[in-house]
Amino acid sequence: MAGNEMSVFGVSPLEEEIYRHFLRNPGTSPDDIHLLLHCERERVRHSLDRLRGLGLLHPAGGDGLLDPADPEIALARLTDTRLRALHQELRRVTQSRHVINGLRAEQGPRAQAGSGIEQLEGLEQIRDRIDDLAFFARDEILSVEPYTRLSPENIARSRPLDHRCLRRGVEIRSVVLRRALDDTPTADYLRELVAHGAKIRVARDITERMLVYDRRAALVPLDPADTARGALLARKRGLVANIVALFEKIWQQAVEFTGPGEDGDGAGTGLSDFERRVLVSMCSVGKDEAGARDLGVSVRTYRRYVADLLQTLGAASRAQAALLARERGWI
Repeated sequence: MAGNEMSVFGVSPLEEEIYRHFLRNPGTSPDDIHLLLHCERERVRHSLDRLRGLGLLHPAGGDGLLDPADPEIALARLTDTRLRALHQELRRVTQSRHVINGLRAEQGPRAQAGSGIEQLEGLEQIRDRIDDLAFFARDEILSVEPYTRLSPENIARSRPLDHRCLRRGVEIRSVVLRRALDDTPTADYLRELVAHGAKIRVARDITERMLVYDRRAALVPLDPADTARGALLARKRGLVANIVALFEKIWQQAVEFTGPGEDGDGAGTGLSDFERRVLVSMCSVGKDEAGARDLGVSVRTYRRYVADLLQTLGAASRAQAALLARERGWI
């Protein structure tokens, strides 16, 4: 007899052997089959009853003879039954938040009061928690990561997590440093993510580092300059909302990274919405203080964007930048 190939459908080895027997010998009696299989009569009787219930065996006229169901029809029915059972089980698993709440209640009021912020120590603990958060993410993952390159180990570790999330329909939005595109493996991996549905933007200068999962949990480093020192995992609604607001501001000011065809400096898509607003302000507002106030940024940040725009346009002055921008149809 072949191996228990039908086990995936919930059919036992004995049940499969009996079904195969009737495929070879249709229209025969089940009375003495226990002798052929060298098995107890009661076990065989129970297996026959279950095979009838599964629709794998049915009566062949009178005298208690049995015929096997056509394998294609039988397995289609078993597949449908099995998929329905798996779907119901998956729903029970994904709707198990009440179990977590119930277990947390066992910790008592003190643990619940302090559960809004958790300190993580060491890279290993941080990575394990990131794995958990990514695995259970359902809607959205936001990130700002000011790395200049990803090591092969980083990419190998991130790839299965990122692809699993994207396959599940989780929206990934990430802001990275433009300098990271100078590293070929890093740029290639970012293009790979974009090709699979991720949304990535690049910024010239970011120091913030954050990860936000489903707008319910936010991970930030204790020291952005040294992530090995540890991180804070926040679940307090107000704190997470503030971190999300900061992300959205950084996202708005970053430039879209389209992936295929993007050149090394990340300028393939032109200016971001915020850069265009700075350009318009630079060409129409007299003082930097007024322009910065209108855009809701500091004067220092405003002037940094102005300097970058002058360099992008190849202009020696703001007047020349305004002329070149109009010639190119940017304003």
